[in-house]
Order: sequence, then structure tokens, then C-alpha cells
Amino acid sequence: MASRSTLRDRPGPDPLVSEALSPEAGPDLSSSWSSEAGRLRLGLQRRAVPNLNRHLRRSLRRFSVLLVADVVTAGVAYGMTRLGSSILPFVLATLIGLIATGSYGPGDRRRDPGRLLAAIGLASGFLLWQDIWAGFAPGALPIHAAAVALTWLVFVTERLILDNLVGRLRPVSGPPARAIFVGPMEACRAARSGPAFEPSAGYEGVGCVDTEGQRSAESIGSVSDFSLLLASTGAETVVLCGYLADRDLHTVLDASLTAGCEILTVPRAIEVTGVQACVLHRNGQVLVELTAPTVRGRQLIVKRLLDVMASSLGLLLLAPLFILLSLGIKLDSPGPVLFRQKRIGRGGKSFLIVKFRTMRVGAEERLADLRSRNLYNDGKVFKLAKDPRVTRLGRFLRRTSLDELPQLLNVLRGEMSLVGPRPPLPSEVALYEEHHYGRLDMTPGITGPWQVAGRNLITDFEEIVRLEREYTQNWDLAKDAAILLRTIPVVLRMQGAW
Repeated sequence: MASRSTLRDRPGPDPLVSEALSPEAGPDLSSSWSSEAGRLRLGLQRRAVPNLNRHLRRSLRRFSVLLVADVVTAGVAYGMTRLGSSILPFVLATLIGLIATGSYGPGDRRRDPGRLLAAIGLASGFLLWQDIWAGFAPGALPIHAAAVALTWLVFVTERLILDNLVGRLRPVSGPPARAIFVGPMEACRAARSGPAFEPSAGYEGVGCVDTEGQRSAESIGSVSDFSLLLASTGAETVVLCGYLADRDLHTVLDASLTAGCEILTVPRAIEVTGVQACVLHRNGQVLVELTAPTVRGRQLIVKRLLDVMASSLGLLLLAPLFILLSLGIKLDSPGPVLFRQKRIGRGGKSFLIVKFRTMRVGAEERLADLRSRNLYNDGKVFKLAKDPRVTRLGRFLRRTSLDELPQLLNVLRGEMSLVGPRPPLPSEVALYEEHHYGRLDMTPGITGPWQVAGRNLITDFEEIVRLEREYTQNWDLAKDAAILLRTIPVVLRMQGAW
């Protein structure tokens, strides 16, 4: 792997990555190769949220512009055709048709004539059904069909004019997405000069990574340095060109998904675990967008909204139980009711996790004497089957998982989620190898795949990593719902809780 100086020698390094590479940024990481690789990965992880936000803002801008233009166009079309009893039902039916047929999708979908015709046809079907109930005359069908055709022509014209205006105004509407091209140089050169990546399409090429190892003026480095190149160029989009060996493809996808980049590929046969392909068109050129479920911006927004609502409701409904448990903890042993501990969350950011106190005061000072009894041999997780530091009530709280309830505060603050990987200690992260940092790709959760699979009954750390990597790569809201449902019987059976 290239040294840290390699990154500093290149122009314009990403400040988030530079911060992560600094010795102060890591959670007590040493200066070993694996620690440097870990800090670089943390830097890319910290870029993920800003990158996802930029992609989401572009998507919202595109949707908002199209929506406003379509409302105006629908008004104009209604004035020309008088299709429907009044303008409001016509506009609403047209917008529903456009949304239902995916006419607000990325790339060339918004101006696809066939898709627009289907949208107008669907909208006119709603209006025709309303007219039939109001006493529609069969002889008026040709007039209705002509009105549909005229409306369709108006919308096709609107989309073409809008694309032209957006292309002209794009320089003042926001900076283009910085794109880095990866593959054999000939394939990179062809893709970079294609119509899909013209400045008018909203992309700025920042260089090519030649997978054949040939040195040229256009090549900015090799795949082995891809994480550093991604950091130094500040690229938001990665374009895969031509054939990539499986090892190179894995390296590029892993770094790109970690940084929250948009991934596009010139069409090729590809099957990669955790990556989903979607064909789209840009300026008439066919592209394939590769995405991981973890970067579905809309689902992540829904996930956060559900977390806020569920944690707020949970804190409100459980307030009487919180009071009873607090009194019990104070009567059982001297010390505070709540226990706060530094944990590592998404992108390596630290936060204070909140739990009900289950141990006697000063328990942390006895930790060194108990390490030899750890169930996990490698030290990356610390658990004891019968911890002598636990109080009588604390043992009950742990068995029933009631000690975890205050973490709803962490969820409300956005430091945790209801479902996600387990948040590790800084001392555990300091022992991580490079592939372990994938656990920090998502916001940690109160429950997760490890907990429902057996919790402390699973004593192989690599198995925990495998479970959480599989969850992260194949994440969706349905999987979260399934884990929450599976958590209930696990808690009731007190499975793997000590």
C-alpha cells in the first residue's frame, strides 16, 4: 500500500480523509500498516454521508424542477385540450401517471416518449372513467384520443426544452460530480469522451486508473492505490470501463461503496455480492448503475424517520418502567443509575453509549485482571460468562436486556439505530484488521444480526463480522423489520445473555 505521503503529494486531498489519516483521529490506533489502512477507510467512510447528501440533493433538484415544469405544462395542456371536467383533477391525474410510470427517474427516463405516452394514457384513463360515470357519449372517444395525443406531444416538447435549458444553466446550478474512470486505458478514454459524461451531463472527469499498469499522461495511478486516489481526487462518481479482474473489481467496489460514491459501469456481464445493477440512459448512451442497498438514500431517510418516531414513542411509554428500574438500581448498590461508555459508531466517530448500570462502581479498574477469562480469544470483543463485577439486579437486567433500553436516547440523537451492527469499544477497534472496518459502514444498532443469531453464544469474532457484513451488503427496511421481530423471542428466551 502507498504511504501517507503519497496522498499528501497529490493535489487537493479530501479534508475528511486527511483528518482520519492524522494520528489524533484514530481510536488509539498504532502506526502499523493495518492501522494506516484502517484510518484511510475511516476517512472514506466519513465521506459517505456528504457524498450521499450531494447525490440526494441532485436527485431532489431534478425532481423539483421536473415537478414544477410538469404542473405548468399540465395547465397549458388542459387549456389546449379541456381534457377532464376541471383543471385540478387533470393536473393531479397527470402527475400520478408520471410518477407511476417512473418518468421522474434518472438518466433519459424523464424524456422517454414511450414512458410519457404511458403516463398520459394512464392519466386519461382516470379522467375517462370519471366522464363515463357522468354520462360520457361514445361518439366523443375520437376527440378524447386526439386530446391525449396533443397532451403527449406537449409533454414530449416540454421535456426536450427543459433538458436543453438545464444543460445551459447547469454551470450555475451547482458543481458537477467529480468522476474517476477505472479500467484499461482505451476503455477509460472511450467512456470519458462519450456523451454520458459530457460537462452538460453534470460530470467532471478527474482522471483514469489504468488496470493494465501502463504509464501515461492520462493515468493517475493503479488499482492498488485506489483508496488513496479516491481520497485525493475527491471523486463522487466511479465509472468502471471494460474488463476488470475480480480482485481489482473487489478493491474498487469496496472503496467506492465505503465512500458513498455513485458507481456506474459501461455495460458488461457482472455479478457481485452486495451490488445491484440498474440500466439507465444518459444522452442516449446505455450505462449500468451499481448500487449497494446501504446507499439507498430514500430508504435511509425512512429508516431515520422510523428511528426517531420509535425511540420517541418508546421513551414516552417506558418512562414508568425507567423510574422503577432507576429506584431498584439505587437500592441494589451505590452509584449512578446510568452507565456511559465511549463506543465507536459509523465512520469511526466516537459517542457515549447509555445503559442502565449493571456493575459495581469501579468495575472498569478490575478489567485487566479478568481478561484471561474472556470468551473471545483474540480480544476484539470482551465478554465473561459469569462476570463477578455484576450486581444482583444487574444480572437480571442483562438477562432480560432491560439494561439496553436507555440506548433509545442514542437512537433519538442519531448516534445509533434500532437495528444495526454492534458498536465496538475503541480498544477493540485498535486491534482490527482492514476487513473488520466494514462493521463501521452503517450506524450501530440496539439489536442486529449478531444479537438475533445467538449473541454471546457466538464466540468467533470472524463469524460476527460475517453476519454483520452480510446484513450491511444486503440491507433493506424489510430486513430491519425481520430482525426486530426476531429480537422479541430471543429476549424472552434470554438466549446468549449474561
